[in-house]
Amino acid sequence: MPPEQDILARLARSAFRRRFHLGPRERDYAAAKGREEIAGHARQFIAMRLAPAAPANDGRQTPWRGHPVFIAQHATACCCRSCLAKWHGFPRGQALDTPARDYILGVLMRWLDREMRNPDHETPP
Repeated sequence: MPPEQDILARLARSAFRRRFHLGPRERDYAAAKGREEIAGHARQFIAMRLAPAAPANDGRQTPWRGHPVFIAQHATACCCRSCLAKWHGFPRGQALDTPARDYILGVLMRWLDREMRNPDHETPP
């Protein structure tokens, strides 16, 4: 099983993480922009808000709503360096390299893809 699937299975067992879902506005926005543009936004958010060794406002840098990627970040524990350390094993205080950024992007996009295919939030097979 690819690592992104493994972590999503673990996150699905968290009562806090599994309560996050795209609302109609975020779903419509993602559909209108398309997967590639949403992935581009995710790359920018990762680079600006997560990748530095000491991101500004760490722990409070990811809004709770307003963009599909923000919701995905909370659902996948890719919202701050503490969550990245706890759930994904990326230590705090070290800048994220390209493979780490690519991994985070993969987790976010896999979650978003699942949400876009599954508007009723049924557990996928």
